[in-house]
Amino acid sequence: MATANKNLSQYDKNTIPNAKNFRFGIVVSEWNESITENLCKGAIEALLENGVSEDNIVKWDVPGSFELIYGSKRMIDTQNVDAVIAIGSVIQGETKHFDFVCEAVSQGIKDLNVQTDIPVVFCVLTDNTLQQAIDRSGGKHGNKGTEAGIVAIKMANLRSVTS
Repeated sequence: MATANKNLSQYDKNTIPNAKNFRFGIVVSEWNESITENLCKGAIEALLENGVSEDNIVKWDVPGSFELIYGSKRMIDTQNVDAVIAIGSVIQGETKHFDFVCEAVSQGIKDLNVQTDIPVVFCVLTDNTLQQAIDRSGGKHGNKGTEAGIVAIKMANLRSVTS
């Protein structure tokens, strides 16, 4: 659980594998765009800081979080990536739509991880309020996009050393 006084996006660069030879896909939901673009910015900055060239980052936009699954699958199938980061933001509303979208997206991304050889990183915020999403996309709890970028590097490295 995140605490109000800790930025969870801080990491020791010396513990991160060099990612200069990896290619990454980022699939970003356009829904809650101010949140998802901040997450994407954090992910890209983390990748660049750890040796990835801009040419080895492919970014696609999809309409909403539900579409992240298809976008990630197409990214895997067509872009020769070593890992994909699926970025979205679903904020609780007054209907059960939140529950259905969150369940489908988490299960869909899990399925891609089981069915393909390319890791797909889950960077979908599922918050109760807009403020919670702001706090996790560059606010007081850091940027979950940064964390997703680091996870993607570690998973691409794991894939490369176990292949």
